[in-house]
Amino acid sequence: MLYQLAQGAADPGHDAGIRELAALSARLAYAMMCLTLCWGILTSLGWVNRITGRQAVRNGHMMLATLTLAFAGVHGVAFLLLRNNPWTLTQLLMPFHPGGQLRYTMGILAFEGMLAAAVAIGLKRWMTYRRWLGIHRLTYPAFMLGVGHAFLAAMANGSLATLWLAGITLLVPAVTLAIIRFVPAKALATTGLLEDVP
Repeated sequence: MLYQLAQGAADPGHDAGIRELAALSARLAYAMMCLTLCWGILTSLGWVNRITGRQAVRNGHMMLATLTLAFAGVHGVAFLLLRNNPWTLTQLLMPFHPGGQLRYTMGILAFEGMLAAAVAIGLKRWMTYRRWLGIHRLTYPAFMLGVGHAFLAAMANGSLATLWLAGITLLVPAVTLAIIRFVPAKALATTGLLEDVP
């Protein structure tokens, strides 16, 4: 047995454990992604500033975004660790590679869009506000790609029947807040969601 393991023979439990790690990190990344979007919109609208102050709220948003990227990164790297049919680095980083499936392309584009927004935070002082905001708004299409990736992957893995309720529960507030984020301020004021806008 030890000789087989030393020679690199596949341990059936190894890939099963790696796949469980990939699934758990994917679910945590999805949850953090939804919470990050919600918290970011609440921050930009100023609805939670009175609780702790604007800087603490922004720091909370950045912490959630960091957790999202970390869990998504672990999810991706887990596929490099498989012994049976491991991914290559090219498959992990290139969204449009030959033989790639739509769900993988969506996941890679989502991760790279969110990563670009995170890098832009570090470069904010060297950019104009409009350019930074444009890059940061990549997170909205990246979010939708991430949701598509999550649901298509759950369907392909046969786990959608058990996960759809949790996925929808996290998705509805995020999508609702994203829609509210782009509604004109005067319209929000007439509905009572914002104080009167001059």
